[in-house]
Amino acid sequence: MASYSNIQKLYKIDKNMFTTLDIAKFLEIDNQRNLENLIKRYVDDKVITVLEKGKYYLTDKAPVSFEIAQFLYSPSYISFETALNYHGILSQFPFEITSATTKRRVEKEVEGKVYTYSKTDKSLFTGYFLEKNYLMATKEKALFDQVYMIIKSLRSENSLENLDYKEIDMDKLKEFTKLLNVDLAKSFSNILNKYI
Repeated sequence: MASYSNIQKLYKIDKNMFTTLDIAKFLEIDNQRNLENLIKRYVDDKVITVLEKGKYYLTDKAPVSFEIAQFLYSPSYISFETALNYHGILSQFPFEITSATTKRRVEKEVEGKVYTYSKTDKSLFTGYFLEKNYLMATKEKALFDQVYMIIKSLRSENSLENLDYKEIDMDKLKEFTKLLNVDLAKSFSNILNKYI
């Protein structure tokens, strides 16, 4: 069984997900082999669960999928279909947890769920709020991000057909289009005008 005092220290950390580096820092372990052995014991004893190499959570404090999405790849925020569903704009629950990031596009499969991260420009990395322990796009920004990816030919326009646009604040949506150049803003409007 893993050291009780070290386990207690882990539970005093103000987060339930952490990296190998976090564990080394919080438990003050300098020796790499000792650290690896300790982590292996924690995993074997089901004190911690492996998300992916070097990333873990406290087994009895399992995070929700949105928290995991944020932790696996950052900077990122929940957007696109997942955020549209969260806000009630898209009724079907998407198979993937979708996020926007300023880093390269990546897809991860963790604990039977698929997490996809779509690259957006740094200037467009805005329009989200802190919800519990993760960042969530506003409904207008989630729609903006979706249309932006359609303009970039990275998503299908069909994804706009089953959305409920009643709750979308058009003034807020138009604020985001000011972040686009003239040509992209025109393309954005042309697509949106078909649906709203």
